[in-house]
This record gives sequence, C-alpha cells and structure tokens, in this order.
Amino acid sequence: MKVLIDSHVFLWWVLEAPQLTPVMREIISDGSNEVLFSAASAYELAFKAADGRLTLPESAESYITDRLAANGFDALPVDLEHALTAASLPRIHRDPFDRLLVAQAQREGIPILTADPVIARYDVETIV
Repeated sequence: MKVLIDSHVFLWWVLEAPQLTPVMREIISDGSNEVLFSAASAYELAFKAADGRLTLPESAESYITDRLAANGFDALPVDLEHALTAASLPRIHRDPFDRLLVAQAQREGIPILTADPVIARYDVETIV
C-alpha cells in the first residue's frame, strides 16, 4: 500500500507521540508499505519553525531529511498537476498546505494518514 502522511502524523511518528493511532502506527511500521511525505509538508514544517511556531532540535532541513531517510519515507514532490488541482478544490479547507496534500492524494490515487477531520470532507480517502 502507498500512503501519504500529513505533517502532524510525520511528527507524531518521529517523536513516538501517543496521538498516533494504532492503525497509523501499523501502516507506517509495515515495511511493505510505501510511506510518502509531501514537499508541501516539508515547506509547512520549515516555515513554522522559521516563524517560531514549531521548535525542532536542529535545522528543519536536517531534521526532516534525516528522519525521512532514517524511517525509509519517500519524498513526494509537488508538480504542476498537484498545484493546479489544489487551486481548483472547493474552499472546504483554508490551509494551503493541506489543500496540496488533498490534491496530491487525489492525483496519485492514494490515501492520506491524517487526524484532520476537514481533509476527510474532500473526495479523498483518509485513514485515521
């Protein structure tokens, strides 16, 4: 199975946070699954760290790339189709990062692991 993880799911996984549901934990830990992390989520985390709304133990660049590699997650770039799809989505979610995740999941035909109930209101499969 191929899945896209939301930025909070990424952080919960690397921090071994209790908010990560058993289903999410099982999917991410199953080595036969391909776990994707969006470039949009990397930008979101780096932006929040630079803005002082997120504290990371090292630079966002090092923190994110090192943990992606350590956990075997693959980066999913944002391409033109993703961007145009995100722009055409109904205005259900105001967060542009989450709108990009929805667009990526739709275009790639994959579910999103997320605890954000607003994302589930789109025509996209979510796993909580």
